[in-house]
Amino acid sequence: MVIALSLFNKYILIMPLNYLLFTQIILFLFITPGSPRILIMSYAMKYGMKKSIWTAVGDISANSLQMLIVIFGIGTLLFTYPDIFLIIKWIGILYLIYLAFDILKSKTQEIASGILDFKKSNFSFFKDGFIVAGMSPKAWIFIGTIFPTFINFDKNYILQFFILGLSYIILDFISLIIYGLIARKIIVWLKANPKTINLISSIALLSIALIASFIKI
Repeated sequence: MVIALSLFNKYILIMPLNYLLFTQIILFLFITPGSPRILIMSYAMKYGMKKSIWTAVGDISANSLQMLIVIFGIGTLLFTYPDIFLIIKWIGILYLIYLAFDILKSKTQEIASGILDFKKSNFSFFKDGFIVAGMSPKAWIFIGTIFPTFINFDKNYILQFFILGLSYIILDFISLIIYGLIARKIIVWLKANPKTINLISSIALLSIALIASFIKI
């Protein structure tokens, strides 16, 4: 009993500060529609949920890389030179515009008959998710500014950062899948006019790109 209590006290001390508050903040972040969620909804409607999972994997892979960059100190360089964020932002916006027009001009699949368009490779889905998430300044700023406020640097901060990062990735992935599943439910109302899916997806991505262009970093 004493040993168990000792181990509990040891590991509870290395938990991030206000961990429950951190999870509440990232859950609020994830339920807010952003470019990764709009993208996976668009792909889930157009290509099906099974293929779109690779987009979610690309997203969390980009987030993992962002966290590693921040934890190894390169994040400090990004905040010292904010113009880098501006470049990342506009690359991301241009890529969203490219994806919007790519979806718009692509052939419409026969949803009513259950035939889906599988011409895109798994790597292509992964790449799109990776680039859209990796070029999102919101993720860089969140990881670089919010994470440190929940870390006690007098303890094992590497382990604390790992706990925060793993929580972020797991909840992000779950939220992306939920968005994709919701999109697959919406598709029931669009069976009469499959081309509407391409139009809605393109407009949604262009809207996110437009909104992002007006947001100051």
